[in-house]
Order: sequence, then structure tokens, then C-alpha cells
Amino acid sequence: MTDAIKIDVWSDIACPWCYIGKRNLETGLAAASADPDAPDVEVVYHSFELSPDTPVDFDGGIADFLSEHKGISREQAAQMHEHVTGIAANSGLTYRFDLLQHTNTVKAHELLHFAKAEGRQHEVAERLMSAYFTEGRHVGRIDDLVMLAAEAGLDADAAREALESDRYLPDVRADQAQAQAYGIQGVPFFVIDGKYGVSGAQPAEAFTQILRQVWSERTPTA
Repeated sequence: MTDAIKIDVWSDIACPWCYIGKRNLETGLAAASADPDAPDVEVVYHSFELSPDTPVDFDGGIADFLSEHKGISREQAAQMHEHVTGIAANSGLTYRFDLLQHTNTVKAHELLHFAKAEGRQHEVAERLMSAYFTEGRHVGRIDDLVMLAAEAGLDADAAREALESDRYLPDVRADQAQAQAYGIQGVPFFVIDGKYGVSGAQPAEAFTQILRQVWSERTPTA
């Protein structure tokens, strides 16, 4: 029996292209799963912080942060957000930058590691990104994260303990160190089968194609 193709995904909860990349990957996987010889795939999410200097309670919106910390004018930010909102819509996502609460994401990444240990990483990743980009929910404070964790099927008390104890912070830092070792400078970044690096929110068809290619390489012909 051929082992599953492993897809390691480095992303940040607060990265608009990461949610688009996540959705496109899922769409590409769904297309490949319809093949007569469908590939077996395991997807694991890893931590990457685009703006680790962001305070948990940032006073202002995302345009304010980009203006004050990244040197991007509010007009440029509005154009960027309009552009990415249109691309997100093509992937079935409704971005609401007008509601978005910009925050530090390290605790959200800790929650993802806790969710991985509990077998619910995919559900929590989806819940966090949807909350951040489409619902205007806060994803930086422990109380808010515990509520989102419970909505995704995790035990609220266990999630709170994991976050308050910083138990999974070393796992977050290990992911970031691995990203640095790989030379990853932007996300989303996909490492497929440990040997193919794919950067950016690629179209769903691109993911389907590379999965079929990798699977054919690993599956012996009759």
C-alpha cells in the first residue's frame, strides 16, 4: 500500500492569501479524490507569523496598521484589499476588511497545535480564518480563542489551559525555525511530499495537477 502524500502548509491566520490558498488546496484535493486511482493525502498546518510585532489589542483597523507599521498608505491598502477580496470571492470566500480586528496571532497558532494534538486541526484552522476574515471576530485574546475552539468542537476548559500555560508555544517556534531553515519568507507555502515547494495561493487546478503527478511517481505501474 502506498503511503499518503503529506502536504505541510506554512500559513498565518491573519494572511488573506493563506485562507484563499487553503480553500484552493481543498478544492484541488476534492478534484483529485474523484480520480479512479485517487491519491491518499495528509495535510498538516504549520505556524508562520507575518507581523509578530502586532499588539494583541491593536487600536485601529488593518489599514491603520499597514499605514503606521508598513509604510503603506490607506489608499494603497484599500486597493490591495479590494483586489484580494475579489480573488477571495472567486474561491467562495466573502472577505470583510471593514470588520476585521487586526491582532497578534501567536496564541491562535498555539491553539492550532493544541487542535492538532486533539485531531481537530483542520476544523480549528477553518474556524479561525473564517472568524477573522469574514466575521470580524477577535482571534488574539484567550477568551475569544476559547470560544472559537469550542465552536470547532474542542473542550473549552482544555483549550484555555493549553493557551494559558503556553504549552504549545515551543511547537509554534519550532515551526517558525523550520520555515527559516527552508528559506520560507512568505506564506502560504506548501511542501508536498517533503520535496516539492509551492509558494503562494495557487489555483485549485495547480494543486490537483501536482498531486496527480506526485501520486503517479509513487504508484508503481502494473
